Amino acid sequence: MSAKNKLVIAISSRALFNLDDSDKVYRTEGLKAYAAYQIARENDPLEPGDAFSLVRKLLHINELIQEPERVEVILLSRNTADTGLRVFNSIQYHDLDISRAAFTGGMSPFRYMKPFGCHLFLSTNAEDVREALDKGMAAATILRGNSQTNQNDKLHFAFDGDAVIFSDEAERVYKKEGLEAFTQSERESAETPLMGGPFKDFLAALQQLQAEFSHAESPIRTALVTARSAPAHERVIKTLRAWQIRLDESLFLGGMNKSEFLKAYGADVFFDDQADHCEAASEHVATGHVPHGIANSATDQED
Repeated sequence: MSAKNKLVIAISSRALFNLDDSDKVYRTEGLKAYAAYQIARENDPLEPGDAFSLVRKLLHINELIQEPERVEVILLSRNTADTGLRVFNSIQYHDLDISRAAFTGGMSPFRYMKPFGCHLFLSTNAEDVREALDKGMAAATILRGNSQTNQNDKLHFAFDGDAVIFSDEAERVYKKEGLEAFTQSERESAETPLMGGPFKDFLAALQQLQAEFSHAESPIRTALVTARSAPAHERVIKTLRAWQIRLDESLFLGGMNKSEFLKAYGADVFFDDQADHCEAASEHVATGHVPHGIANSATDQED
């Protein structure tokens, strides 16, 4: 299959599996002890991590569409192949159709996203995620939480708007000049589409996959979950219309806490640039922090 027709997701080993015990050995005893620990237990399956359910649902789409590798998941790991054998054995144990991987021996693995044709990188390493975002690639830091697995057959994606789907141009006005100036700016710019954010292309790839099913039978649903409200909603709607991207649901919450709405929607994963929003949501749903835009800039954090 042509790479342009695939939806390709890259994931780190710690996002896919629970490696807390192994990581503790690494942090307290060093790399040599970590390697010995992993090799000694390479036939002991790892327990699922925070993104495991998401990956399983993604791979299940290939069965529904009856087209192998229409959706592909690739492992990008800081392990060596030697210490990473336990991860591959665990992939086989859990019957996950993942065959491609890059083991980088401690180096940042994001540089292999482009050769693999990846649309998204999910990792627990915030530095790796930031590097990917800085290179214009969609990436998110999967947070540890108490999220419950959504048993619904459909795969529910939820996205914040500004600095995720869209650029942070409007959020910069809000941060620097306040709510009133933001509202006025968005009202005046309602007919001017927002620039794309880091997840625009990923969302477009999801919609292309959705289009291969009827609306009723699609295994994927998408939702915008934003703190915006009227009148700032109009520019968002017209931007998506200009991009020819359709979202199944749009929630304009006017600053309300997003967590209960994400639970009601049944989100399998939620992506947001605001760290506090992500921390709250991670108690209920799998959450990816997108450290992009003014909310995550060094100068903003110092103010």
